[in-house]
Amino acid sequence: MQLRTDVTYAPAAPARPHGRRGASVRRLACAGLLCASMALCPCALALADADAAWADVRRTDVIAGTAMEQRGIAAAVCPSIDAERAIVVDADGKVYFERNASDPAQIASVTKVMTAVVALDAAPLDTPVTVSALAAEVGESSAHLQEGDVMSLEEALKALMIPSGNDAAIAIAESVGKVMLGGSGTDEEALAAFVEGMNAKAAELGCTDSVFTNPHGLDDGAWEGDLHSTAADVAKIAACAMGNETFRGIVGTEAAAIEVDRAGEKASIELESTDELLGVYEGACGIKTGFTDLAGACFAGAATRDGVELYAIVLKSSSEAQRFADATTLFDWVYDNRVTYVLAHAAESVPVTLGGTQVDAPVVAEVAHADWPDRTVKATFADPAASVEVFALDGNVSESFTFDEPTGDVKVGDVLGRATFHQGNEVIAEVDLVACEDVAAPGVFESIGIWWDRFIKGFSGEPTTADSVVLNDVSLIYDKQALVV
Repeated sequence: MQLRTDVTYAPAAPARPHGRRGASVRRLACAGLLCASMALCPCALALADADAAWADVRRTDVIAGTAMEQRGIAAAVCPSIDAERAIVVDADGKVYFERNASDPAQIASVTKVMTAVVALDAAPLDTPVTVSALAAEVGESSAHLQEGDVMSLEEALKALMIPSGNDAAIAIAESVGKVMLGGSGTDEEALAAFVEGMNAKAAELGCTDSVFTNPHGLDDGAWEGDLHSTAADVAKIAACAMGNETFRGIVGTEAAAIEVDRAGEKASIELESTDELLGVYEGACGIKTGFTDLAGACFAGAATRDGVELYAIVLKSSSEAQRFADATTLFDWVYDNRVTYVLAHAAESVPVTLGGTQVDAPVVAEVAHADWPDRTVKATFADPAASVEVFALDGNVSESFTFDEPTGDVKVGDVLGRATFHQGNEVIAEVDLVACEDVAAPGVFESIGIWWDRFIKGFSGEPTTADSVVLNDVSLIYDKQALVV
């Protein structure tokens, strides 16, 4: 194997033996530890198998919108994965990591996510789905449907997504395609209409380089063609699909049984998911595997922890086991780098009652009282304990304060301004500044003296009120100097 000069290498996870689903995933954690140790110990390369697959960190990997080589951070804080194309995003579309995410590639059975999306958009769940000869004979991954089988669309979607049934894909496309044609048309016409619907949906979702030519993702022989997508496009499709509760329920199922009408009788078919993370990896909730010789091992995975849902798309990993190792590496990397950032960091605090609750309020600013020449009002945040979840590698936090000009009697809780917090170019929090002490307005005689004092100072240009001062500090999330390569 020829080593590249733009990467840090680490060995990939071993190939998965058939029939040992749980054991293969449990090995992922061990493989991840080995990957980390190899990345930090170049001498280990001499002991490695030259024919082994390698996870790596590439200087062109994009971390939170900026290439690693431009950010100047160490490989040790970046995810080491094997896939040639990858992306990890959250449900709001925030992109945490990219590797060749806009490069077109075959996506194999990950195609079926779009098949499910179009079917759910186009037809009710009780729509009858009939298995044609073409569907029954398509081959490769199968739900073991037979020609003439009839089931509801909901059952057919289980056959599509859980065991990755190519037979179910054709049956759904032909049956739902006829619904899209108004209830008429041949199986061939219906299949073409359904695929056209897949491409229309891709355009609607903002996919930039996706072409679908069939509903299952096979890419050779009779199914050879220009079918392709990108990791970034797949992430958009996955997010759309996971917004449908029926879809979520199906892809989050490890095993199920469906019932079909077969030759006038009921037949039960047992299904087992190809997603080996379900029930094993914390928060795993779907969604789809894929493999062909051209596409390699692919996986569009979803995980949810502490209310944060992530989609990790890995295309062309070196093995079926490695695609899961790559996905969990990306998930763990994002979750491990999410931190709770407390907004208030002040040296002084005062006891005060805010909102009916006694608190020790950090004094984050002193706001000039407009009626006094030398008085300020101590201020805190409306919620002194306010915090925000941030992704550490987005960079350190900055703050800006705007102050009102309070006059008259100021009471605890009165709004005195606003603080805005940024991470990079993104506003991550906005909070009101409120008084944490009472300050009375000047009395009549004091006001006369202040007026005269300001009149005199007006001739000399001296300030006639105190300065508002920010006392809050922004703490470092990461010391950049500790991360430089």
